Amino acid sequence: MSNIFNIHGFVAMAFHEKSAWLMAVSLLLAGGLYYWVVVTLSIEVNRPVPPLVPLVVAYTVLITVLAVVGHIAIAVLAPRNSSSVLDERERLIARRASHAASYVMGVGTLVSLGIYLFYQSGDLLFHTVFASLMLSQISEYLVQIVYFRTSV
Repeated sequence: MSNIFNIHGFVAMAFHEKSAWLMAVSLLLAGGLYYWVVVTLSIEVNRPVPPLVPLVVAYTVLITVLAVVGHIAIAVLAPRNSSSVLDERERLIARRASHAASYVMGVGTLVSLGIYLFYQSGDLLFHTVFASLMLSQISEYLVQIVYFRTSV
């Protein structure tokens, strides 16, 4: 298990593995910030706040900026690897990770619908489905990292 989180080998990683790390961390940071604001505001008004378009836009812009700047940095540090296409192993990893993430999204959506049945709040439904989408994407990148670090 210690091999999975060995950061010392970051330089030797394939571009697509570095990309998965970058995107997982970016989504965790942006998602954490998004839900910190949502929970803080919800506590202040003592109910789930409605979806806030400026907050969703800020979340999207933050992820975009982190992804673009991060990928540029990765490409500058290892220009030879940055234009590589997915090889057979990487395609298999991407397919397996996507498959696993689909379960996270499905379960998250079902849980969200169950929460809606009990609380009947469209605002809460939006936030839980949005969380399911975020968690699904994060899990896809984390599964990719695990498969990159271990044999497939």
